[in-house]
Formats: sequence, structure tokens, C-alpha cells
Amino acid sequence: MLLAISPADAGLLLGILKPILTVLSLGMIGRIILAWYPEIDMQKLPWSFVYWPTEPVLAPTRKIIKPFNGLDVSPIAWFAILSFLNEILAGPQGILNLIQRQGVY
Repeated sequence: MLLAISPADAGLLLGILKPILTVLSLGMIGRIILAWYPEIDMQKLPWSFVYWPTEPVLAPTRKIIKPFNGLDVSPIAWFAILSFLNEILAGPQGILNLIQRQGVY
């Protein structure tokens, strides 16, 4: 078995991982929206609340995924990755939910 964790541990991981993935996804949605407005200085309040937590992830990604027609698509790529991870790990049929439900029966 590749991942041998108990149902209780899966529930704990689920309780920690799901909010983290949700907050990161919301940050990426914020960056996607802010990318439509290039005149905004994202290093000033209130935009810096979205800029500073997401920039360490997006800066290296921009080197791989170049802007498309002047639009930064790296937050879209990260939102897709985070959505995939959320669905695979914490979704209704996700790995952690399935492991957690094993202990219910």
C-alpha cells in the first residue's frame, strides 16, 4: 500500500488541507482578477494582501509560463493545479475522504 494512514489521521489531514487549499485558491482567483487591471499597483494596500502571499509561487511560474498577449496566465495555471489537488485529495470522492469513510463502516 502506497499510503497507509488511519481514518482518524485522514480526517485530521482533511481538516488541515482543505482550508489551506481553499485559501490558496481564493488567492489565485484574486490574482486572476487583478491581472485584468495592470494599472493597479499591487504592492499597495489593499491589493498587497493578495499580492504578497501569492507572488513567491507565481514569480518562478512566470519564467516557465510566459504572459499571453500581456495577460499573466500563471495564476490560472496554479488555480487549475490547486483545484485538481483539492478534488483528488479532499473532494467528495477524494483519497482522504475515502480513507476517512473506511473507519465509519
